[in-house]
Amino acid sequence: MESVSLKIEDGFMTAINKVMKKHNYMTKTEFIREAIRDKIRKLEEKEILEDKYIMAQIRASERNLKKGIKPKEFKY
Repeated sequence: MESVSLKIEDGFMTAINKVMKKHNYMTKTEFIREAIRDKIRKLEEKEILEDKYIMAQIRASERNLKKGIKPKEFKY
């Protein structure tokens, strides 16, 4: 396992400590690991939603081509 050093401002650390206490986290490591896992999950979900949106645009464009309608440019 790799170690990572992290510096956090006092005010931010105070907020983290309050949340940790409120939600029964025993260690900062446990809290930070879960926060990182949650962030990764949210980013992956966002990518999936963006892919679905792009695929929906492609399908709509293909339907329009079949109908003879000029395709729109994709919006990313």
